[in-house]
Amino acid sequence: MRKIIFILLLLPLTIANAQNDLLAKNYLEQGEYEKALLLYTKLYKKNKNFNYFKAIITSNQQLENYKEAEKIILNKLDAKKIIPQLYVELGYNYSLQRNDSLATIYYNKAILFVKETVRFNYGRSVGQTFEKYSLIEAAIATYTVAMEVFPDSDFSYQLAKLYGEQGNLEKMFDSYLTLIKKNRSYLGVTQQSFSQYISENSEKEANILLRKALLQKLQSKPDILYNELLSWLFVQQKDYKKAFIQEKAIYKRMGDGDLSGIADIAYIATKDENYETATLIINYLIENASSPEVKIAGYQHLMKIKLETASKNEYLKIEKEYQRLFSEFGEGKNTYQLQLDYNYFEAFKNKNQEFAIANLKSFSKQPLSRYQKARVKMLIADILVLDERFNEALIYYSQIQNEVKGDLLAQEARYKVAQTSYFKGDFNWAQIQLDVLKKSATQLIANDAMYLSLMIKDNSLEDSTQTALRHYARADLFSLQGKEEEAILILENLLLNHKGEKIEDEALLKLGELYEVKKAYAKAEKNYQILIEYYNEDILADDAYYKLAQLYETKLNQPQRAKECYEAIIDHYEDSIYFIEARKKFRRLRGDEIEQL
Repeated sequence: MRKIIFILLLLPLTIANAQNDLLAKNYLEQGEYEKALLLYTKLYKKNKNFNYFKAIITSNQQLENYKEAEKIILNKLDAKKIIPQLYVELGYNYSLQRNDSLATIYYNKAILFVKETVRFNYGRSVGQTFEKYSLIEAAIATYTVAMEVFPDSDFSYQLAKLYGEQGNLEKMFDSYLTLIKKNRSYLGVTQQSFSQYISENSEKEANILLRKALLQKLQSKPDILYNELLSWLFVQQKDYKKAFIQEKAIYKRMGDGDLSGIADIAYIATKDENYETATLIINYLIENASSPEVKIAGYQHLMKIKLETASKNEYLKIEKEYQRLFSEFGEGKNTYQLQLDYNYFEAFKNKNQEFAIANLKSFSKQPLSRYQKARVKMLIADILVLDERFNEALIYYSQIQNEVKGDLLAQEARYKVAQTSYFKGDFNWAQIQLDVLKKSATQLIANDAMYLSLMIKDNSLEDSTQTALRHYARADLFSLQGKEEEAILILENLLLNHKGEKIEDEALLKLGELYEVKKAYAKAEKNYQILIEYYNEDILADDAYYKLAQLYETKLNQPQRAKECYEAIIDHYEDSIYFIEARKKFRRLRGDEIEQL
């Protein structure tokens, strides 16, 4: 009982101290140093907290009370137990008075104390104090000495960061490699740090030094770790063939049949549209796969590349290749994804919608999982939309929502209900679905829903008949159907007949995209430029800037103009989804050797 009463009596005092602590901190952060000094002095008298002591020193220094700060530090140094970081604090106090020679004396005293005190490692506390005042060389010396005196201690991470700040890239890379050799859990942190210095250009100094360091390590002390890092470096440089060589070396050395590293490189190369290298890698994967599942996955990837690069006169050849794969691996559950891809090809590329629907309906009778059956239904519904059989499609999308409730696939189906309703001109029902999807757990679906919702609302307010919106939706559908010419004609007429209306910015953007598909790059450029000129404050302005930048960079070979567009996004559209990518591409085009992301 007495203990409880004591605690209750103590509680208000504890709360008051906590409040004063917070208030003092706020004073210090806001530059009210006199108030901070008074409060921290009171707090320190009650509690000899070292953080309070340091705050008193800082407050005095900010008030230019250097002699007072010196007195306080020296009094503390006279205590029985020496705190070596106080030598750093005293040295820094002298440096503020431009007495650098005296400052150096005390900095050296701190480092010497670390070196000579073998009972306890003061390296971390002294090193961190040097870092606090950006005394990089002294911090490096401290950590180096500490590791010599205490071989079991490891300050490689601290040293690596400091060498990086110093611009000593060679030592920085060496320190990071030492660190991850001892502790591989730092691999992710190390790669993140490396990415701040290396670039896509293999001839940059940082890239050359890292490659050299890794090759030297690999030659002197072979370790898969160095192969992994070399592979990672080559991926950053987009040199996927060299990355593939490293992953092959890892695969052969491990001998466990794990091809995941090789598959990852194939995926990255494909995403970067380096189809030649991706094909080379996938063929190796297929040849060395020990299970039919891996082989099928490899072939599936390979067929997607072929579809991406094939012309219409090659479609018959692709169809025969799919049939060969089904003959080899069967048409059951094990080729589920391959069959989805095949029927997508038949419907969307080969324009055999009825054939694809019949295939999928037959395949759905296989002993598939609930999720797999829902996926099959989703593709059937998508084909029905393509064929403008909207009501049938809506039935399938609704079934999916009921069959996989709570799954992301159900949210995707709901979005497609909204999109299909939009295509058929039922904008009210589309809006109801979109309002629900704005709160979607999937950011991509939420963003798509938000965009379509805003477009419907904006273009319904001033036009109760929704005439322009109906024309635009029709063009959108034609685009989905691969009828680019028809879509372009509708949008050109829309811009002519609905000049100055809300729909104009969407039409300009869509028209630019369609012109790009048709390789009419000059027309695409013009549409993006018009959108930027007249709708600079609009929600689509950053889209136009980014698409124009990509056009200049990848199609028109105008890197300077691309750089200007990326810079416009950086300067004026900080909330844009393209901001990070634009900054990265801008710095690459500018030729930055070190990218501080």
